[in-house]
Amino acid sequence: MPEDHAKSDPAVELFDRDGASAGAQARTKDLLGLLAARTCWIFDLDGTLTMPVHDFSLIRLELEIPEGADILGHLETLSPHQAALRRGRLDAIERDLAERALAAPGMTELLALLDGLDLPLGILTRNSREVALTTLEAIGARRYFEEGHVLGRDQAPPKPDPAGILHLLQGWGLGAGGAAMVGDYLFDLQAGRAAGAVTVHVGRPDGQRWPEMSDVIVDDLTQLVALLGF
Repeated sequence: MPEDHAKSDPAVELFDRDGASAGAQARTKDLLGLLAARTCWIFDLDGTLTMPVHDFSLIRLELEIPEGADILGHLETLSPHQAALRRGRLDAIERDLAERALAAPGMTELLALLDGLDLPLGILTRNSREVALTTLEAIGARRYFEEGHVLGRDQAPPKPDPAGILHLLQGWGLGAGGAAMVGDYLFDLQAGRAAGAVTVHVGRPDGQRWPEMSDVIVDDLTQLVALLGF
């Protein structure tokens, strides 16, 4: 892709490992080359490949979880009985949202292009695998992901733990240095960084960004397609 795309479009930001803006042409070229050299791509699901619809404050309220608390982490602190009840309710909420999921702008183009390059594609989500597969069906992306490459909270420790990324890489026989982790939240970026992958931060409606954890920041997946030069 021509270098002037990233420079002329202020919504696309490139960052180096310590979070400093990489405005120099040489650094821009290096980072674009870094993306093009990825040998596999791992995606968060909700808010990354889908339009963001989760109201986590409402979910916490319904599950009687303190505002601001990590939902899965809080469930681990409850008695087995209480945890099971609330996990069941959480599963029901997530299934309902999954059935109504909508594809994020650029998702179809991005996955089709990466699939055309015969690159391994994976999902790492804090949802259950069942919910993730339902979501992928709803947004028309199921065919791009083998079931074994869709990891939910029952297949790997939840992000920000990098174990799910490392598990996928081991199965593919690939090293973390060639991987990209794409997500819209801090936990996605922390997991990718801990695993040694290149991290791509997709913009959020609330405007939150974590440049210190991001190698590349884009507003949406259409900009990621443009960065890759397709």
